[in-house]
Amino acid sequence: MPLYHDEDQAMLADTARGFMADEGNIAKQLRHWRDRNCKDGFGHGLWKQMAEMGFTGMLVSEDDGGLGMGHVEAGIVLEEIGRNLTPSPFLTSSVLAATALKHGSSDLKGRYLPGLIEGDSVFAVAIDETAKHRPDRITTRAEKSGNGFRLSGSKSFVIHGASADMLVVAARTSGADDDVDGITLFAVPRDAANMSHDPVRLVDSSMATHTRFDGVEIDGGAVIGEVDGGREVLNAMLAAGRVGAAAEGVGVASGAMDMTIDYLKQRKQFGQLIGEFQALQHRAAHLYSEVEIARAVTIKAQQLLDAEAGSADLMTSVAKAKVAKAAGLAVKEGVQMHGGIGMTDEYDIGLYMKRDRALQEFLGDAYFHANRVAELSGY
Repeated sequence: MPLYHDEDQAMLADTARGFMADEGNIAKQLRHWRDRNCKDGFGHGLWKQMAEMGFTGMLVSEDDGGLGMGHVEAGIVLEEIGRNLTPSPFLTSSVLAATALKHGSSDLKGRYLPGLIEGDSVFAVAIDETAKHRPDRITTRAEKSGNGFRLSGSKSFVIHGASADMLVVAARTSGADDDVDGITLFAVPRDAANMSHDPVRLVDSSMATHTRFDGVEIDGGAVIGEVDGGREVLNAMLAAGRVGAAAEGVGVASGAMDMTIDYLKQRKQFGQLIGEFQALQHRAAHLYSEVEIARAVTIKAQQLLDAEAGSADLMTSVAKAKVAKAAGLAVKEGVQMHGGIGMTDEYDIGLYMKRDRALQEFLGDAYFHANRVAELSGY
């Protein structure tokens, strides 16, 4: 498989690039909602527009009313979201939750997917229980209660948790906290009694919650997949989310790099453009090569995931780790090459650094995935 987009994917990229640049740019979206201290952290109007473009249902099958596209296509949209720092629930709703719902019952799909496709619904995923991503340990419990279950426990840093119409919750229905088996996924509606949210604003101005389940009663129809057999569904959802986060990270890196190179072509020092200094040219060239490598490995991971290849899980962690390093380099070089103004809120380059920092932690940082690559490779 070539590590570039085919003709149809290139057309989608052109469409997504123009749409996000016009409607999802930093001034219209990120700064607008941040400066208004928006409780959601994103604009529902833009989410509706994304639905009209067909973006929200990209990973939903045609039988369920979606476009039936793959992770390569979703990654194209996510890269443009990253390039423009567009605040939206696309990653949590259209990638993570949509992937989980593929394993749900017909009733569950009919209850939630139409709202996603139309841009009327927002979904969140509640997996992590500590500050760091550790999905192998699930302590939130779901005990049998009548025809359903009673959820007890807490989840940390649930992105869009307070805005979501439904949360995909990973809970333990049997076994010890560290057991691989015994996990079940649930679709918990926003109006569930005894579920509470403590909102927190993250460094990139997005909103998350610390969510508590104090005996939340849910019916048996809320189960996604099989009781005690949710680890496979959880792993599929995590793989989709990780490669999606990598794609968005490539966009963040590209946006920061483009802004920095433009600045090198405009800023003069000692009577000449600073982009003419060889030292800065070398740094810019190195940065460009790192971003292109990160993009290539991300496309490879997307292709393998779409092909359901056995090596997809490994390559997904390779992509997440590599993109974290490349994006981290891009935002650091960007702030440094902008000089003193790079540290001010007036210039957008600092916003890229903040988004990169939050995105690196989401679903596992570079160290988590480097260790995971070693384990999956047998080292």
